[in-house]
Amino acid sequence: MENPLDLFLRVSKAVLNVIASAALTFMMFLTVADIILRATGHPLVGTYEIVSLSLALVIGFGIPRVSMDRGHVYMEILLAKLSPRNKAIMNTCTRILCLFLFILIAYNLFSVGAEFHASGEVSPTIRLPFFPVAYAVGVCCFIECLVFIADILKIWRGQYE
Repeated sequence: MENPLDLFLRVSKAVLNVIASAALTFMMFLTVADIILRATGHPLVGTYEIVSLSLALVIGFGIPRVSMDRGHVYMEILLAKLSPRNKAIMNTCTRILCLFLFILIAYNLFSVGAEFHASGEVSPTIRLPFFPVAYAVGVCCFIECLVFIADILKIWRGQYE
């Protein structure tokens, strides 16, 4: 039976993947439409801003999925020479470092989001607010922290790799 953390991460992975995929697809269609309309002399106003904010969503919502799928680059040469115990220690240490890094990133994104919200900061052309994107990516960073915690638990249960 699946533990609650793994179940939450599996569902989160699916939801975040749909959101990131939709944002990427939207970016693609918006860019193509802007290019076509620009050729006819009627460019879409605010395309750069919308694409920039959508890219933040694609990256932020994609990070937990890539980690869960172990799609990141690994140092196989180094890890292959380590004993299973040392490999577990190395994997745990890297996950702990990444955990602290993503806690810091998430905290800062929430701080910046609060500043954006309090100041009413918006994009210059079409006046889109920035704070929802900062909060959304901050939530994704906290989910990434849960991925690292789940990885650490799997490493020491012998279920990793």
